[in-house]
Amino acid sequence: MQIRKTLLVLVLMFFVLSMANSQGYGPILASNGFKGGIGLGSVLAVVASWSRNKSVLWAILHAFLGWIYVIWYVFTR
Repeated sequence: MQIRKTLLVLVLMFFVLSMANSQGYGPILASNGFKGGIGLGSVLAVVASWSRNKSVLWAILHAFLGWIYVIWYVFTR
């Protein structure tokens, strides 16, 4: 059951970021130094956040932090 919820969160995050990229926000973000899409750090952060907090809002916040949260999670676990 927990794996299903984690996968659902990951799929929703991927869908939201993919839609933002397809709506034309990708080039705007890329011109400012950001790239569209989901990185490995963001995916790991979402999974770690979900396993600890069971909150979608925290998972979204930690996805933006990416590798920073992953490293924090490893050291504070």
